[in-house]
Order: sequence, then structure tokens, then C-alpha cells
Amino acid sequence: MHICTVTPISMTVGANRIVPGVSIPHPAGNPHVSREEELKIREKIVRTALKALETEITEQTVFEVESVRRYENE
Repeated sequence: MHICTVTPISMTVGANRIVPGVSIPHPAGNPHVSREEELKIREKIVRTALKALETEITEQTVFEVESVRRYENE
């Protein structure tokens, strides 16, 4: 299982469960938001990762994190 920001790389290396992160330098957070908002983002990512681990799969699967805003050079 990977929490990553570049899902094609995870697919290429054979990760079976993939959870998209926020950005390359901060896969599990966003330093451009308030501390409270960042904790909410992290919780959503971790809950999605736990759901991914609990889910039976037969092929590579990307588990989208609900309502997490990714950023680019804000």
C-alpha cells in the first residue's frame, strides 16, 4: 500500500493499494492551510488508507481521498 503523490509511479512499481497524497514535499498534509485544516486533511488520508487495507481487491486500486485539496506553489 502506498500513500503517494505520483500514482503512475506506484502503479509501475506494483503497489496494489494506492492512496493519493497532497503534494510531493507534503504527501500527508498541506502547510498552506491552518493547523486545524491540515489535521483534517491528514485524518482523511489515514482513514482512506485504513479503508484501503480493509478492502479486498483483485487488481491495483486507487482509493481517492474525499475532499482533499491538492496545491501547487501556493
